[in-house]
Amino acid sequence: MDTQQVSAPSRAPSPVRGDATPSSGVMHINSRHTSHFTVVGNHLAQHRELSLLAIGLATHIQSLPAGTKVGIKPLTERFPDSEARIAAALRELEVHGYLRRTRERLPNGRVITRTCSYNQPGSTNAHPVPAPKRRPKPIHPAPAATPAAALAPVATPTPPAPEVPAPAPTAATPCVPAPTAPEPPRPPLPQPTEPLPQLLHAATALLIDLHRRTPHITLTERDIHHLAPAVTTWFERGTTPAAIRQALTDDLPQPLRFPAKLLRHRLIALLPPPTTPACRPTPLQNCDHCDRAFRSPAPGNCRDCGEAGGPPLME
Repeated sequence: MDTQQVSAPSRAPSPVRGDATPSSGVMHINSRHTSHFTVVGNHLAQHRELSLLAIGLATHIQSLPAGTKVGIKPLTERFPDSEARIAAALRELEVHGYLRRTRERLPNGRVITRTCSYNQPGSTNAHPVPAPKRRPKPIHPAPAATPAAALAPVATPTPPAPEVPAPAPTAATPCVPAPTAPEPPRPPLPQPTEPLPQLLHAATALLIDLHRRTPHITLTERDIHHLAPAVTTWFERGTTPAAIRQALTDDLPQPLRFPAKLLRHRLIALLPPPTTPACRPTPLQNCDHCDRAFRSPAPGNCRDCGEAGGPPLME
């Protein structure tokens, strides 16, 4: 009988050494680390209540050298996650004892945040590792070469000084920041001296039209009613709609987070000076009798109707 020829193995060789090859699930291909590694406990890597972001953030912080900044801003620059997610992960680590942040005041008056990372939750104080005891050097007797060497006194070893344990550092007392002066009140929005309905309507239309020309500016109905009197003041001082639109939309910051606050600031800071009475034209009035337009400081009759029987008010 011929010998059976086997052309292929019954199964692919397993990359895991030994007979403990799992039938399903993860298989660990481990290599021994000799440098640049961090020991992380399974109580952190397999934590049941921490989020995946918090576990990864705790592992990253434990791998950093002492003195590295681990605030929200540096971590946001290092990772693509948002500030809100990183702040929430740091709070998770504080709740479960892997992180502690305290505010301290330096001798120069500056207030800083000191962060302590714990690789084992529950250890509130860090204990220094004691230095190994130094063994006394063995004293070898000198060879009896000369009588002088034989008569030399033998030095006796001095016992090592008893080690004094270093005092355990106490928890830092949280420093209460000094009270700051209250913020000055914000300047009020300019208000028109003569709130004419047609000017207020034109100001409202200009604010509504800003979103069509500049999509970054989105205003609510409340914002438009709040800012319309200030735009009316600009109209009252002789500013054209094109000039107002350019002053409000030129050189916008990117990204624009608070458009209403930016427009409020520009309407106050860039307000043009009021026009002098000599430069202001006499307003137009409608004749009470013939409804013809004429220039006069006060309403009344035009010159022709005044000559006919009413007092003329035309200049």
